[in-house]
Amino acid sequence: MKIEKGTLVVLDYSLYADGPEGELIEETSGDEPFEFIFGMEEMLPKFEQALEGKAAGEAFKVAIKAEDAYGLEDPEAIIEFEKSVFMVDGELDDEMFEEGELIPMEDEEGNEVLGVVAEVGLNTVTLDFNHPLAGVDLFFDGTVVELRKPTQDDFDRMRDIEE
Repeated sequence: MKIEKGTLVVLDYSLYADGPEGELIEETSGDEPFEFIFGMEEMLPKFEQALEGKAAGEAFKVAIKAEDAYGLEDPEAIIEFEKSVFMVDGELDDEMFEEGELIPMEDEEGNEVLGVVAEVGLNTVTLDFNHPLAGVDLFFDGTVVELRKPTQDDFDRMRDIEE
């Protein structure tokens, strides 16, 4: 069996920032491999293109430029807010304003978006709404562990992960 649309793909991989010598971002292993259903638009298109046609046991190395992964950093996605915006019942939780903390917000359509606290001022807080890997070139080094036809159970599990 080879990787094609509708195949359940099980991978072990290491993901590095900016090439094989870069910082290790994520690693999966035999204990907890990564699974997805190929062609369901769950993965980066360039990643799927590189895996298509591979067989179980095959190694892979995939380099994806930032603009083809999570995009370049958008300066307009870094927004300064007055701290008063975050008051709840007249109280302000200063602990939420530590750099690196995630703060849930809503966009104009009511969708939840997460902002990362980038900077804290006396009366303001700056949140970064860029994807955490925006501006980062990605390098995957891994192995295709298993390929099979997905079961209904697999589809249900993947749906639960997305939610």
